[in-house]
Amino acid sequence: MEASTDVEMKDVSEDASKESSEKPKEKEKDADVITYEDIREHLKLVEKGVSHKESRYINRALRGIAAVRKRLNDAVLRRLLITTFPPGSTTKSILMPFLEEPMDAEDAHIRPKSTRAPPPPPEVECFVHVLVVVLLLDRNNLQQAQSCIDQLMEKLFKLNSRTLDHISAKCYFYYARVAELRGNLADIRSTLHARLRTATLRHDEAGQAILLNLLLRNYLHYNLYDQANKLIAKATFPDSAGNNEWAKYLYYTGRIKAIQLEYSEAYTRLLQANRKAPQQGAVGFKQTTHKFMIVVQLLLGEIPERALFREPILKKPLRPYFELTQAVHSGDLARFNEVLRASQEKFFHDKTYTLIIRLRHNVIKTGIRMICLSYSRISLADVATKLSLESTQDAEYIVSKAIKDGVIEAVINHEKGYVQSRETVNVYTTKEPQETFHQRITFCLDLYTQSVKAMRFPPKPFNQDEESYKERLEKEQQDIELAKEMAEEDEDEDDPDFLP
Repeated sequence: MEASTDVEMKDVSEDASKESSEKPKEKEKDADVITYEDIREHLKLVEKGVSHKESRYINRALRGIAAVRKRLNDAVLRRLLITTFPPGSTTKSILMPFLEEPMDAEDAHIRPKSTRAPPPPPEVECFVHVLVVVLLLDRNNLQQAQSCIDQLMEKLFKLNSRTLDHISAKCYFYYARVAELRGNLADIRSTLHARLRTATLRHDEAGQAILLNLLLRNYLHYNLYDQANKLIAKATFPDSAGNNEWAKYLYYTGRIKAIQLEYSEAYTRLLQANRKAPQQGAVGFKQTTHKFMIVVQLLLGEIPERALFREPILKKPLRPYFELTQAVHSGDLARFNEVLRASQEKFFHDKTYTLIIRLRHNVIKTGIRMICLSYSRISLADVATKLSLESTQDAEYIVSKAIKDGVIEAVINHEKGYVQSRETVNVYTTKEPQETFHQRITFCLDLYTQSVKAMRFPPKPFNQDEESYKERLEKEQQDIELAKEMAEEDEDEDDPDFLP
């Protein structure tokens, strides 16, 4: 008989557990490798922008930060520092302490950059520095982020290069963002003013745009509307700024105009800010602009469309403003006061409470207009009762003020104490239709002017006869890249740095 042989069976559960534990590590390593390669591509774009002196390549690299931001970690940045900067680099020695030490010898297999290789340009150093600041901000490590951004600002003070303008603008933003999160915005105001003067003298339009917005945000944070108005009166916002910066500037100036009782100008600027915002995303910015637009529109005596309050992204945050609109539309002062008490904290948080308090007069005017349309003659006592006023003297004063402002066509009989309404005047016999058409024509002309200013063309003509075939191909490729950049410019909606 043949000898029986026992076959040793492997434990399948142990192998499966080993494979399952190894797969997440491999996926994590693969994600880190992909992130590292993406950042390397961004650095190549920065170097290409420096060598060709084309800012659009640097802009494309800066827009790429939003895509890699969620995947940044210490391992990726540590590997980036080792392979980008040679041993003994000052930038490397500054940034390494901000990153966590590896648990094992992860850096042993990374090949460092050769000492014979030329050092990277300052633009690359600042770009990597920004990535470290972004990582520290996402971890809410504000103290180290403040130290890191301070060192970056000191480096920028010593540099003067036009290829650094867009990267410097990004640095200014994070400098102000860290200060805002730490609650010391007032301490950086003088620094921002100094950098704005320098950017103006150097014709740094990217820096001017973002520094103006940062200063306006700084002033509005502390309710310094007079100083903010003086700033926009003396400083000129560059026309070549991007749509995002234009949207922020129009939003800030719209708030300033609203506080200064220039409601028509405020509504126009807020409307333009909402239109210049990214079409998809930037939800918080759109919600904030719509809140101010609704209040300003009510102050103008207009009623917002009901469809606005039904949009999915606006329905919930605009609920108190919908109730406020209903109270103003009905002219019910008691309901207005009730909504104001119920949503007072919300209005304070949105910084619209100061403007909403002014709506009380509009509610009263609406109520008076509806009363005069309903009654040809009514006593002042009944007016006071319907408007929830304390005395007939208050009713008499408010009705006389409404008559003087042209809200109603009526006459007050002071002896008998009643209001006599006049016959309704045909609106087409007045100047109101002409003024309405004038506003619409002005809006269309302004929209056309802004559209022309927003158009961009290739920097050089490519229809010269002396150009060779290869040169034409290269320029056609540049035109294709420029078209891609223009298409991608409005795709910053997922960037968490787009703040209202």
